[in-house]
Amino acid sequence: MDYQNNPLMEIYRDPWLLAVHKPAGLLVHRSPIDKHETEFALQYARALNGGEHVYPVHRLDRPTSGVLLFARDPDTARTVGQAMMAGEVSKTYLAVVRGWTPESGTIDHPLKDEPEDRRLRGTEQPVREALTHYRRLATTEIPVEIERYPTSRYSLVELYPKTGRKHQLRRHMKHINHPIIGDANHGRGRHNRYFAERFGQGRLMLAATELVLTHPVTGEELALKAPPEQSFMDVLSIFPSPGAG
Repeated sequence: MDYQNNPLMEIYRDPWLLAVHKPAGLLVHRSPIDKHETEFALQYARALNGGEHVYPVHRLDRPTSGVLLFARDPDTARTVGQAMMAGEVSKTYLAVVRGWTPESGTIDHPLKDEPEDRRLRGTEQPVREALTHYRRLATTEIPVEIERYPTSRYSLVELYPKTGRKHQLRRHMKHINHPIIGDANHGRGRHNRYFAERFGQGRLMLAATELVLTHPVTGEELALKAPPEQSFMDVLSIFPSPGAG
């Protein structure tokens, strides 16, 4: 592992917390799904922490980029983890989706657990409540026929998950027929292929842009922000510039 070229960008650090920006394509930690992988955000975060242990308090899917928070000791990890479970940490994501979404809305759609171990895929899994709010920031219509229409429409949306189910945002956007571009599991293949060819790489157009929490020690509000990485910003060129026209 090449620690000289650490792909994580440090956003915030204090004696208790370390926040970084994780690029798309990097696993947070070892997973039974990707047994052959050797590089993880956890190891790179540890390198940023002077080789000392760090403790992940939440997760980002491998293809999702953005703000990722680690605790620097077990007690802090426990406190922040409990706040996450209690819904006391607010998360904001940016996504590009197929079609024009309503201006805003709430997706209240329970989701069945998705076990990481493939051997458990066929077994009965619990269904848990799942809630996501969203707000549309921009729309565009490009003169390209991808499905059965001569043009194709897309929206840029902010997503605010109120629960933390696995793949919640990807599954919820599919549920309302506005799948996220680049989503191999829940998206639309033709749109994914178009974007991969046009921009020279395929990626999930989902980025964690902000995490707001009460600091576990000082009690102050902490807003951790990171703009999307360049591969995400490149795709935003399909949307008209603010103030254009």
